[in-house]
Amino acid sequence: MPVLICLLRGVNVGGHHKIKMDDLRSLCEGLKLTRVKTHLQSGNVLFHTSERNPAVLANKLQACIDRKCGFRPGILFHTIPEMREVIARNPFAKRKGIEPGKLAVVFLEQEPDAAARQALLEMDIAPEELHIVGSHLYVYFPNGQGRPRLSWVEVSKIIPMVVTARNWNTVTKLLELAEQGSKSKNFTAK
Repeated sequence: MPVLICLLRGVNVGGHHKIKMDDLRSLCEGLKLTRVKTHLQSGNVLFHTSERNPAVLANKLQACIDRKCGFRPGILFHTIPEMREVIARNPFAKRKGIEPGKLAVVFLEQEPDAAARQALLEMDIAPEELHIVGSHLYVYFPNGQGRPRLSWVEVSKIIPMVVTARNWNTVTKLLELAEQGSKSKNFTAK
């Protein structure tokens, strides 16, 4: 059974869409997902599954979360090879002075079309930088993400699809955990 990295959109952000990670693990286990592990409190969950259809799995998990918590988060899945690709394609990788905590990867449901790509790249967000690589945005926030110039509202208007962001440290940790989980029978829940 492969390991899936599951990213829930907008969970436990600003006091909204709250879900305890213990509850999330229990919901996943109730769907017969195995070796379930969460990371941080922001909707990162890894598990093994025999389900081959991501849309079916997302619908089942959304329905469970809705019943338990009263909301249906957007869900994006990545496999280990896909997450390796996200890391390998980082356009900031060779640049000196990039702080991992100030670099975010925005995971998109699909690649933006040409018009959306153009609109994203034309946003005035300096000194922040945005690069589009496939179905991922790489955004560097040199002054931190607390008060970004990048407007998430504008981004959602340009690309009206499921998107969720993780900082670079979380992205690399999720891959590390997934790789450990693919080799070990004891995927310790946390």
